[in-house]
Amino acid sequence: MRNRASLQRDPARRSRFRAFWLAAALIALAASASACGADAEGNAGKDAPASASQEAASEPAQTRDITVRIGYQKYGTINILKADGSLDKALAAQGVKIEWTEFPGGPQLLEALNVGSIDIGHTGEAPPVFAQAAGAPLVYLAHEPASPKSEGILVPKDSPIQSVADLKGKKVALNKGSNVHYLLVKLLEQAGVAYKDIDTVYLPPADARAAFESGKVDAWVIWDPFLAAAQTATGGKLLADGTGLVSNHEFYLASRSFAEKYPDIIDTLLKEADNIDTWAKSNPKALAELLSPQLGIDVPSLELAAGRREYGVQPVDPPVIDAQQSIADTFLDLKLIPQAIDIDDAILKAK
Repeated sequence: MRNRASLQRDPARRSRFRAFWLAAALIALAASASACGADAEGNAGKDAPASASQEAASEPAQTRDITVRIGYQKYGTINILKADGSLDKALAAQGVKIEWTEFPGGPQLLEALNVGSIDIGHTGEAPPVFAQAAGAPLVYLAHEPASPKSEGILVPKDSPIQSVADLKGKKVALNKGSNVHYLLVKLLEQAGVAYKDIDTVYLPPADARAAFESGKVDAWVIWDPFLAAAQTATGGKLLADGTGLVSNHEFYLASRSFAEKYPDIIDTLLKEADNIDTWAKSNPKALAELLSPQLGIDVPSLELAAGRREYGVQPVDPPVIDAQQSIADTFLDLKLIPQAIDIDDAILKAK
């Protein structure tokens, strides 16, 4: 009581007393907050909410919400993946959707990649050479084994043409810039016929088939399954295929920016492609039945095509790069591409 009365009589002392207790209260509050913070940090996994960075680290793959645009043609491993649905499922587990787009051939597919309409696709050997020469920002991802019997020159069943040498002066249909373009060059070279001595008619597969059946062209250089379907339906004669001359690889390709940004998606694609290849190699009849509704091609024709190709995803190694460079140099000599290119510039380097 005496202290309280003393404080009331001495205003200065009362003021100092209040300041002391206010400071003490602030110190106690700060200590309490610090202790709570330490407890929250120590028990963040149990009671406290995670930080934004922790939430991002534990974010499920399904929330990525990415769409990969894949171009495909009629036939090839990517085409099988689309029909089977296994790639869609594998990427969905990573939060990735697929937008599929069909193209009549490799040149058209890579033109779409060049203008940014698709991210990934597959073609034969020649289309990426033409595309790279046109400045397309593509990279090689992997390839399928050589399948030289899967492309060839077809003539009508009653045609007087008996050999490649007989094509001199004749009209030959082909898809410009496609794999069969290089096949034609090599077959003519082997037969001693100059490329300029034939009349090339550039047509996509559907139009070429119509021209072939109507007799508007004398021969058609084409790949499976179009080759097999035409053989089965028209009885056309196979004048020559790529055996001993070309490899006829199927390449997996992507835009450089996509491949560098999403290596996990590329890895999943190649893994699923190799898995489906293993199945397809041992099940040609089931493969044909799977693809027939999607492609609109009969099962016997697809079985014939399936038996002429090889399966299994392989890395792009120096011998394959050298082979692609040879194709590029050949096309440059024939003035089919506008400038020299270095295939190694389009190889995705490991980081």
